[in-house]
Amino acid sequence: MDITGAGAGFISNITVTLLTRQSRPPSCIVDGGGKVHGAKQPVPAVGYRRVFRTGGQDRIVNMLKWHLHGDGKTIRAGEVVAPGERLTWPRTIGIGVQHVVAMFGATFLVPLITGFPPATTLFFSGIGTILFLVTTAGKIPSYLGSSFAFIAPIAAATSQHGPAGALGGVVMAGAVLALIGAIVNFAGTRWIQVLMPPIVTGAIVALIGLNLIPSAKDNFTAAPVTALVTLITIIVVTVLFKGILGRLSILVGVVAGYLVAMLRGEVDYQAMRDADWVGLPPFQLPEFHLSVAGLFIPVVLVLVAENIGHVKSVALMTNRNLDPLTGRALMADGLATVLAGTGGGSGTTTYAENIGVMAATRVYSTAAYWVAAITALLLSFSPKFGALIATVPAGVLGGAATVLYGMIGVLGVRIWVQNRVDFANPINLTTAAVSLVIGIANYTWIVGALTFEGIALGTGSALLIYHGMTLIARWRGTAGMDDGEPHHEGRHAAATVEDGEAVGDGTDGVGAKPSKLG
Repeated sequence: MDITGAGAGFISNITVTLLTRQSRPPSCIVDGGGKVHGAKQPVPAVGYRRVFRTGGQDRIVNMLKWHLHGDGKTIRAGEVVAPGERLTWPRTIGIGVQHVVAMFGATFLVPLITGFPPATTLFFSGIGTILFLVTTAGKIPSYLGSSFAFIAPIAAATSQHGPAGALGGVVMAGAVLALIGAIVNFAGTRWIQVLMPPIVTGAIVALIGLNLIPSAKDNFTAAPVTALVTLITIIVVTVLFKGILGRLSILVGVVAGYLVAMLRGEVDYQAMRDADWVGLPPFQLPEFHLSVAGLFIPVVLVLVAENIGHVKSVALMTNRNLDPLTGRALMADGLATVLAGTGGGSGTTTYAENIGVMAATRVYSTAAYWVAAITALLLSFSPKFGALIATVPAGVLGGAATVLYGMIGVLGVRIWVQNRVDFANPINLTTAAVSLVIGIANYTWIVGALTFEGIALGTGSALLIYHGMTLIARWRGTAGMDDGEPHHEGRHAAATVEDGEAVGDGTDGVGAKPSKLG
């Protein structure tokens, strides 16, 4: 089962796009006005320089100008609606609302699991999406929703310092991500690929998901019948339905489990009855404790992978060179996470579910994302709506989390498989083995005011073991060193996207395994 089709919102196709050494250059580039420019080799993205060199007011005006695609009603075979284009406004609004539905289940599961106010999280997801669109000058279609990578550190930090202390950790992570974005904006992304080869990235993603397993079990056992119905519904819907309904299997499973919980008397509506129909979402200021830094900083590595993977996926699907905007995308997500942590929301990330919607509709218009962001903001101003979401009982969360956390863990394994990581190489084997045990068992190390738990220690061990063993092996010419290079990546094939699937380009006869985008 593909996490991008299950509503997890955790990671955005990094398996093919980020971790291959080189993506095939786009055959053409489409500027903001829809004009096609042929290009055999990668060239700077047309239209960016004009936008970024104008003043702030002109930049916003240019960003909000979308050219009508064709007649605005149909998309011919082989065509896509580019980020700078749109369909008629009724159709654009409909697609924007569809993006809200696609992100809905995952965005709300995070605050429900962590105990944060759902309305506040929804508010900052809308604000974060608008910030992302403005920062990238409307060139990268993306929705910023709650990141599942934050669940474990938020839970650990909350137990130590309460919700305010967890929010401080979210702000720290966002600030580090924004700083990395600034570095990438000037230095490019190659250094990230060297720092985090597939063996390391796969281990980090896997241990984050598997570290959360005890939380899923606790919620499942709280109401096993409801949890089981939720779990079975998600599994069946994933393969029973085609199109958007199949991609929203998590949301459908949550609704089915919620109905069962209602029949079993497991839902408490008192808070919803007391809530107002219109009002501001609840905000909370963060508190900063150095001891939580070790919990949150490792999450940044996953957010970097998600964002870079998203940018490259969209670039491949729209035949655009978006590399010049990668740093801006990282900075935007970092700033959005800082804002969310400052006001009481969950950390954000670019969403794979919305890539799925774009792949299905072939509409990459950023106008639809403005609609989605505004819709999310409007919904967040209804305390009664937020209170309704908060009524989702533990059993439903347990059933959904059983799928989601397992998928996150297995996605790390998929990164290894698609990048042909050679586990006959003792460097790779040791890196994965040690980091996974540390992460799953939740090893803890306390140094003064700092507390490092499973995710932080597992991430650190993956980086230190891989690079340390590689350095020693190169010096001694020993473990796994046949030709001066550790076999951590195997053979890579450049990737392209056809009809929503990433496949090998066939240049060497060995393409990466297909990875559905939605």
